[in-house]
Parts: sequence; structure tokens; C-alpha cells
Amino acid sequence: MTRLSPIDAAFLRMESKRTPMHVGAMMTFKLPDDAPADFCQRLVQQMRSQPFMPDPFSSRLAHGRFGRRLPVWEDSEVDMEYHLRHSALPFPGGEKELGVLVARMHSHPLDLSRPLWECHVIEGLEGRRFALYFKAHHCAIDGVGAMRMVQNWLSRDPADRSGVGPWTVLARKRTERGTPTLRERVATPARAAATQVRGLQDLVRNLTAMMQGDDSSVRLALQVPRSLFNQRISQQRRLGTQILSLSRLRAIAEAEGVTVNDVLLAVVGGAFRRYLTEQDALPERSLIASVPMGLARADGSAGTAAVGFITPLGTELDDPAERLRWIHRVTARGKHDLSSMPAAAQSQFALLGIAPLLLGQVTGVLPKLPPLFNCVVSNVVLSKDPLYLMGAELEAMYPVSFLFDGYALNVTLVGYRDAVAVGFLGCRDAIPSLQKLAIYSGEALSELEAAVGLAPRKPAAKRRTGSRRRAS
Repeated sequence: MTRLSPIDAAFLRMESKRTPMHVGAMMTFKLPDDAPADFCQRLVQQMRSQPFMPDPFSSRLAHGRFGRRLPVWEDSEVDMEYHLRHSALPFPGGEKELGVLVARMHSHPLDLSRPLWECHVIEGLEGRRFALYFKAHHCAIDGVGAMRMVQNWLSRDPADRSGVGPWTVLARKRTERGTPTLRERVATPARAAATQVRGLQDLVRNLTAMMQGDDSSVRLALQVPRSLFNQRISQQRRLGTQILSLSRLRAIAEAEGVTVNDVLLAVVGGAFRRYLTEQDALPERSLIASVPMGLARADGSAGTAAVGFITPLGTELDDPAERLRWIHRVTARGKHDLSSMPAAAQSQFALLGIAPLLLGQVTGVLPKLPPLFNCVVSNVVLSKDPLYLMGAELEAMYPVSFLFDGYALNVTLVGYRDAVAVGFLGCRDAIPSLQKLAIYSGEALSELEAAVGLAPRKPAAKRRTGSRRRAS
């Protein structure tokens, strides 16, 4: 048996019917020119015939009296008929219909008595395309781990039609595990406790320095306004998506001497400002985002390896360029502060951030507490090269994340080839007209280009790269 880390166990304990703690992705593919009519059926059969999920997805959570308090993974047989499903849209399935289906699938919790993942192959998408929707529990994988897993699923060779190539993850070799001795049962937790104590000591020393300056993300965490995005949520979700041109984002970043991630945060801030203004719900102070930063896993294990820092989104600023520069100043400081911490202190900082969310969600009072941030905005990269599944080219990968109670909106971005796919996941009952956020993010990019002195694209080009969206 393998014990879950404290952070992974926290995500498990936060699971509820209204707040399922799984993350997902919706991927769209173009069929090969010579694809047979039963291509998707053959794909499903091939995927079911091969084990394509790495640890811990061939395991389940151990049952028993202490399974919830001290969760561990135990070996389990995987029922591929259950976990890999074949669905179809009414022909010709449009973008809206696909988004509605995926939002509905994402609204339902995973079965905690089984390995914590599902995969759905969805055919019938217009334009000779199909989709693949995947979801897995956050206690088993994070955003960086999901990108690495998808890279293993897919091939860079368009001629690879075997379906059992690089995208298939070989089954792990199960080994006989003897019953641990009393000394082992005592020593392992003791070593872990000693590491946590050292990490806490390092964290206390680092926090003193992190509190200094007006660009301190720790100080900004004490000034979070309550917003439309901070309210009790229901189980049902709504999804909106947008495609942004990576070349346009990079041009702005180079012109201003900032990162592409800073530009994306400024675009999200611009979209939020317009949306909340129209809803007559724009706070006087800037909305604050929690931005996860991936951490290295020395042992290559699964689960969550990330720590978040706080950054303003500049929603109180009318000038997009000023918004971008303020965001860059805080993010640069936040990344430096976290990177300078020892690994154990980073782990303690992550636990410090998630502890009030865990306690508030378990007790049901989280929506009533002052918000720690207004939403999560995360950014990961999939691949710069085109990827294929049995010869079908991946068009885009739209992230579909999770929500905390009291935090009704999540924004996740995935870089693939020459574009960034943006996924807005919101509570269906809390966020009205969610699709407007997708539209406004494309328009916020154009506004930012003009603000930093870059010539805007021609309308036709802007529609191709900045107005493609999907909402449900």
C-alpha cells in the first residue's frame, strides 16, 4: 500500500457531492483522411485492450475503518468497460452540444470505491472530428502530471496507426508486499514528522521576508474583496472555452519585458473587469487570483506537487497596460519568494494555504468565511509539436478543473502548438452568462495589444485566432 501525501489527502477529504475534487480535459481530434466509418469504435476497442493508465490509476483507495483518515492506495483490478466509455452526439454535433455534454459529465463525482478516473470517447462532432473527455481525482494527479500523462498517450508520428504506441502506458509490475514490521510502522511516520517540523521552521523564517513590500503576495491575501465569484455553489457546472494566439501573447510579453503567463493573467483580469461591470458587481479593490506553481517531484510519484501564490488581476485599473505591469511586479516577486524556499518549506506553505479551505469545506462554513482569493488561474503547457491518436490530429485540449465551495469560478489555460486554450469552469447556478467570459477574454487580448502600442490584427485574422469559443 502507498500512503497519500498530506496535500493529496486534503483534496480527498474535501470531496462532496456539490464539490467533486476531480480535474479533467476535453480534447478534440480531426479524423485522418482515410479513417473508416467505425474509427471511434476501433479506437475504443484498442484502448480497452491495453492498460494505458499509470500509477495510481490501477489502484483504488483502501477501504476500512481508517481509510478516510489515513488514506492509502491498494492494488485493484481495472474494469475497462466501466472506466472507458463510448458516447455520441446527435449528428451533426456542434461545439455547444459538446460543451453541454462535457459539463454534465464533469458535474458528477467519481466513484471513490473504484480507481479514480474515467475516459469518454465522443463521436459525432461536426467537421469529421471526435472528442475525448478525461477526468481524474485531484488526489491522484495535478495539472503538470496530467500534461505528462497525455503526452505519453499521444504520438508525434501521424503515420502511427497502431494505437498501442507511445500513448499506451505499460502496466506496472505488481510486487508482493510483505506486512510491515512494527519498527517500520513507527519509523516511517516519525521520519515524515521530522521533515514537516524542519519545513515549518524554514517557512516561519521565510514568511517574515515575504510580508515586506507593497508587492507582497502574502499582504495582498489580507485584502481580498468579496465578489460575485465567492458564493455557495451547487453541483452542476457550466463550461466556456476560448482559443488565444500564442504569437500575439508573446509579442506583448516581449514588448513589455514580462512573461506570457503575466499577459494571460492580464487578459483574464480585463475579461473579469468587463464582465463584473456589466453585472454591476465590480469591487473597488482588485480581484485576487491564486496561481499554482508546479514543483519538482524527486521520486517521480503521482499526486499533487504544486504550491500557489497570490496575485492581483488589476480589475480596478482601466488601463490594460498598467494592469499588466502591476501583475508582473507581483508575480515576479511571488515566484522568487517561493523558489527560494527549501522543498519542505514549500510543502508546508502549500498546506498552510489549503488548510482553511479544507476546514471550511468540511464544516460547511467556507462560503461564509472571508475569501482567501477570488478564483484560481492556472497555466500549463502540453506540447509545441502536433500530437496524434491513431493518426487523428489533436486540435486543442480544453482544461476542465474543479471548484471549492465559496469559489464559483476556475480558469485554467493549456498551451499547445501555437495557441493557448482557456477553460472557464463555473457553477451553473452562481455565474450568469458564463460564455461572456470566453468572449471577453478574446477582446481583452486585442485591448491589451493596443494599450502596449502593438498594431491590432485585421478583423479576419482576429476572428480566426481570438474568437473561437465554446460554452455550455
